[in-house]
Amino acid sequence: MPAITPAQLSLLQHNTKNIRNICILAHVDHGKTTLSDSLLATNGIISSKMAGKVRYLDSREDEQERGITMESSAISLYFKLVKSVSNEEAQPKTVESEYLINLIDSPGHVDFSSEVSTASRLCDGGLVLIDVVEGVCTQTVSVLRQAWIDKVRPVLVFNKMDRLIVELQMTPHEAYTHINKILEQVNAVMATFFTGDLMESEARKMTDESKEEDEEFDANKVYDWSVEDRDDSDIYFDPARGNVIFSSAVDGWAFRVQQFASLYAKKLGFKESVLQKCLWGEYYFDPKAKRVILPKHLKGRNLKPMFVQFVLENIWAVYGSVVIEPDRERVEKIVGALKIKVLPRDLRSRDPQILLSAIFSQWLPLSTCVLLAIIGQLPPPIDAQRVRLPKMLYPNIHRKDNDPLEPTNAVEKALYNCDISPEAPVVAYVSKMFAVPVEFLPENRRTQMTAEEMRERGRQQRELRAAQAAADKSGEGIPLDQVNALPLQAEAAEEEPEEEAAEELKGESLIGFARLYSGSIRVGQKLYVMGPKYDPKYPKKHISEITVQSLYLIMGRDLESLEEVCAGNVFGIGGLEGHILKNGTLASTLEDVRNMAGVKMETSPIVRVALEPEDPTQMDKLVEGLRLLNQADPCVEVMLQETGEHVILTAGELHLERCLRDLKERFAKIEIHASEPIVPFRESIVRAELSTNKEKDGVMVPRGQAEIKLSSKFLTLKVQTVPLPNRVTEFLTKHAASIKAVVEEKLAKKTNKEEEEETGDAAPLGTSQLLSASELEQLLKEEFEQAKKEGGPFASLWDNVVDQIWAFGPRRIGSNLLINRIPGYVRKPFFQVDSKKSADVAGDHADEVLKVEDEDASALSILDFDFHIHTGFQLTTLTGPLCAEPMTGVCYIVQGVEFHSEEMVSSSGETIDVRGRLPVIQGHVIAATKEACRQGFLDWSPRLLLAMYTCDIQANAEVLGRVYGVISKRKGKIISEDLKDGTSFWQINALLPVIESFGFSDEIRKRTSGAASPQLVFSGFEMLDEDPFWVPTTEEELEDLGEKADKENLARKYMDTVRKRKGMFVEKKLVEHAEKQRTLKKN
Repeated sequence: MPAITPAQLSLLQHNTKNIRNICILAHVDHGKTTLSDSLLATNGIISSKMAGKVRYLDSREDEQERGITMESSAISLYFKLVKSVSNEEAQPKTVESEYLINLIDSPGHVDFSSEVSTASRLCDGGLVLIDVVEGVCTQTVSVLRQAWIDKVRPVLVFNKMDRLIVELQMTPHEAYTHINKILEQVNAVMATFFTGDLMESEARKMTDESKEEDEEFDANKVYDWSVEDRDDSDIYFDPARGNVIFSSAVDGWAFRVQQFASLYAKKLGFKESVLQKCLWGEYYFDPKAKRVILPKHLKGRNLKPMFVQFVLENIWAVYGSVVIEPDRERVEKIVGALKIKVLPRDLRSRDPQILLSAIFSQWLPLSTCVLLAIIGQLPPPIDAQRVRLPKMLYPNIHRKDNDPLEPTNAVEKALYNCDISPEAPVVAYVSKMFAVPVEFLPENRRTQMTAEEMRERGRQQRELRAAQAAADKSGEGIPLDQVNALPLQAEAAEEEPEEEAAEELKGESLIGFARLYSGSIRVGQKLYVMGPKYDPKYPKKHISEITVQSLYLIMGRDLESLEEVCAGNVFGIGGLEGHILKNGTLASTLEDVRNMAGVKMETSPIVRVALEPEDPTQMDKLVEGLRLLNQADPCVEVMLQETGEHVILTAGELHLERCLRDLKERFAKIEIHASEPIVPFRESIVRAELSTNKEKDGVMVPRGQAEIKLSSKFLTLKVQTVPLPNRVTEFLTKHAASIKAVVEEKLAKKTNKEEEEETGDAAPLGTSQLLSASELEQLLKEEFEQAKKEGGPFASLWDNVVDQIWAFGPRRIGSNLLINRIPGYVRKPFFQVDSKKSADVAGDHADEVLKVEDEDASALSILDFDFHIHTGFQLTTLTGPLCAEPMTGVCYIVQGVEFHSEEMVSSSGETIDVRGRLPVIQGHVIAATKEACRQGFLDWSPRLLLAMYTCDIQANAEVLGRVYGVISKRKGKIISEDLKDGTSFWQINALLPVIESFGFSDEIRKRTSGAASPQLVFSGFEMLDEDPFWVPTTEEELEDLGEKADKENLARKYMDTVRKRKGMFVEKKLVEHAEKQRTLKKN
């Protein structure tokens, strides 16, 4: 196919029916970029012989070095489809259709899964690649889930089929059985997504119906408890339906069942549609009866499935004759039977790869098969947006039927129909920002001279030389006007300005990676930019107006200028720098436009590093570089800590390495010093095997209870600390986003009451998937009820505890509770979010407090310290006593605040003006609360919680022992190990502490000589069941370990490491007996 110019591609953007927006999704090293290369070769962008070697879309240097994709890249391809239309009255006619395919290649490494989210959001369909040897891997499930969430229609590609033949040396029948098992696994994954959505929908429907019912039970009403019957047949992969491709991208071939059905239909005397259904599955061909039979009719005959007999055996025969047992005569017979032409030099080539490519490129060309599947199986924008847009505009909305939502206004109608008319409102979604060197932008690119311009320039140079020769002979100079007329002299005069311009072109420009859903965008047009937090309730917040500076057609590493972009296309847009941080929505109007930018990333950054420039005078360059990095990377987070340190948070070790490289070479362009990776911990408490009570001043006090008297001696604070039940802690961690929404709603009712009255009481966008305050309250009560039923020493403490919740912490949303049990002080239930004031309470706390006994305006009251007790709790849970890390699973019960009236009278008998000293006393209350919480925490047995990775490794039996050795050395533990059916590969699942993971991947690869490569996914926090303050106390412990307990205390080691890094006190003896030092020199 000839090369297509960008101008021709831009013309195709107006025909939305012939546009396909697709992404390639897969686990790392399953062949995405190699497949992309074969598709690019069809447009003449690269040579077909170099497909799979160039890795054209891996434009970064480190991508080429490592051989993996790190950033999603887009390119537009052209495909012409020629169809023959049969007509009974005339000869069959050929109809040509031109298609524009916007292809996005996404990374497969787990560290860059945020790039997969940005890619799938822009696409309508996807190619999901699976290595047929490795099968379904962790990232395979992740990308399938992402496609399901974004309603991207997938086509399954079984890649690396050649490995079954050459590497595993399977027979065709064994290969069929192996592929069938993988297909069943993939369909099982799709079924879990479908079932999960269905059950969630049913649960919400039942909740809604229960709210609508009257409190009285209607005995005559019929209650429907059946699960809604939905058709799920269209979500599964089936080769007979055409949504499964079998391929070998490295050898350049691919096929679908349809191709062999059309090939054998006439030979076998079947209809093509019938044969297509029988070429996959347990169908057998009876050669005597010339018919297809099922397994029950085999009657002991050794027949092969039709897919094996008519498809796989032919491919195995080619590999057998070319690679496994080279036989030139057999190859010539195969070439003749296939009616293809192979050059004699290819037949004589000693490299079997050349001959394989020559045969398969004509018999089963990969690009043709994949492009036909894209056009036939994946929807155009006009069809896809009717399915995808309701989900994007109304996330997880509950519907009693499965019918698509109907548009409710003109904007939604234009979106659903992909309206490209000039009158249609412009609505676009910017998925991410990516950086491009300014000198590579089309407007700054050097233009190539035309042939006519080159001829004219040559003529002028010849004239100049002739005039110079004539002047030398006559002794006269060249006239000044003649010299000025020559462009050669003009260029010399402009050398200095060009050097200045070159300096200006050294830098990075941020371009928006976007998809237009409605209308047409033109250069110079004014648009509104809505950030992810934009809410129509507050139309002046998180919104700005821009002028479109440039539009681009994205062609991999190159950009081509456009004047206009129509709906249904993926494009680049300039002029968003400073207006969009990560993602956003563009619109020409604010009326009825919903925000589409609230996308949750699957991977949260967990590894943080503090940065500083090698040269302190270059700090401004580092700050600017961090700003560019923060916008150009959808997953990285940049923070400025209170200590003044600049910190970046990344998804993993490889992501961190890429970010540091980008900072040094592209964004900051300075030498940077990075600290050791900083890993988060959590602090908690458990009930150790000690007495539950302790003695204080001769009185037995419950464990965890602390009484702190203020330094001013005006009041005493009494707080009891207890560990929360595990099920409650897990619930609070899981629903942190819902708690945050409740807190924000309460704060909004306090701070924006006037604005609310003007704008109405609409619910925040994008929160329909969160639990409401009432739902959260009810579920939390159920969790505490279950904890009470399980028993334990604290079961009685959980009576009516939900109504007594004062606050969550840290940051108001954590998994720690502050409970109010102060006698005579009743606060409003936490989950009651209405803003009605109590008639009995005056002042700033009237929204939260229902009742205060013995309130005296002249003396101190609990109301004066409500906020400060809460602040002390938040500070304590944010920085625990072990190593100043956040707490989890701790409950603090405020049991009393006792005022000492006798301390409010001076020695001379005068009453002290405590109201005048209130700010000082309030500061003391914060400190006292922190100290009470700290003492109560340390009264229990403290524990550290480690951030953990789930580690998935595939390795053969030869290197299995080495893999186990590295995991054990890194303090990991094996969860499961399974032998993959039909292969010699073991699938190992393990848990690995994040703090021990740095250098883990490199060590695994070195120890196994590259035979094993791990995938690390953050899985949460797990308790290290070891007391950092443990010392041997019993006779057995002292006898086994001695007084010093030389056994390594891992929790103490981690705690001291963090304390040392934070500049906190570390109890460590450098010299224990100075007088007993050994001499280094011995006789």
